[in-house]
Amino acid sequence: MEALTRTVWQGLSEQDKQEWMQRIALQLPEGMQYEGLQTFERYGQRTQTGVFTHDEQRFVFVPGDQVTLGWEKWHHGMDEQTTADLHETASSYGIEDVQSFLASQMSPMRVVNIAPMLVECETISLGWIEVTEEEAFAQEHEDFPKALAEFKESGLNEYELHLEFKLIQDQGEVRILWFNEGIELEDIVREEAAAGFSLLTEDEWEYIYGGGCRTLFPWGDSFDYTMRLRHLGKPQSQGQFDQAPVNSETDTDVNTGADTHTEPSAFSPTGANHHLYDLELPNFFGIQFAGDPYKYELTLGADDDVMPKGGDGGAMICGGTGPLLSYLPAASVFFRDMNVDELDWEELMDALYYRRVIRLTDVKLDDE
Repeated sequence: MEALTRTVWQGLSEQDKQEWMQRIALQLPEGMQYEGLQTFERYGQRTQTGVFTHDEQRFVFVPGDQVTLGWEKWHHGMDEQTTADLHETASSYGIEDVQSFLASQMSPMRVVNIAPMLVECETISLGWIEVTEEEAFAQEHEDFPKALAEFKESGLNEYELHLEFKLIQDQGEVRILWFNEGIELEDIVREEAAAGFSLLTEDEWEYIYGGGCRTLFPWGDSFDYTMRLRHLGKPQSQGQFDQAPVNSETDTDVNTGADTHTEPSAFSPTGANHHLYDLELPNFFGIQFAGDPYKYELTLGADDDVMPKGGDGGAMICGGTGPLLSYLPAASVFFRDMNVDELDWEELMDALYYRRVIRLTDVKLDDE
């Protein structure tokens, strides 16, 4: 497996990488196909990797590595704008020691070994299932017919009846999401395991998001105030996404630089021309994140303890803290929501997403 560690993998020829991906493909769950190599570059990191598909969902190969995770102090330090913003906001909440405050919000420092794996590029909603109009009407919900008719005439982008259904405008079509009440985490873990998949650990999530960076954000220690952020800024169109140059550490536009094919709409399986916010764009592994502090991504501990990542349920953004602290839960690599234990499962499930992985240490490869 040494060839599948990041240092060795980066030095392999394209032919050797192709051979490894084809060898892996022979041992994967039924229906998973190898599509070819593709190069992704963002935040100063670059990866040429294999792309796989399974039921129209994309997976990428992520090489393994030994990395230090967690945060307790600045690596380079904040720039002047971030420093002023953070201290002004912190002082309004009576916080005097900013570094200690931030460290208390982060996972602890530790050195971990990350196994090579295939990682799903987009997340799956735990609490919401997309249904057709026919399936929605079959639910016989008394409020749904009127809500759907009014939504189609309203010009709104989204409507939600709490923990019941959501209506979303998507390129002239209305998507209907129905709340998936009654599902338990154990059911998801069991069903995915039976299909050959696992769920991420917190260590794996921090690695695929930050790539082993030692800074607060995957691009550095300072906040990028030029980002278009969901809830706070206008998204960029797919045309802007396609035409953007490959970015530096501080430029948050990105071009994925396809080697074997160009995929439309940043991995949308339908090819729809979605608008994307900066934190939602593919990173240097080709993986997309929610970039939304209202949402959580599920990770599991050794005893299947839930550790949500990538959000705080909107607690800080609802508090009017400004973009830096509002998006600290979604943008920081190591953030932990310390208040998540106060939520019941139904409240958490409403905003919870997960992605599937296949750890290649669990796959017996030919010629090993």
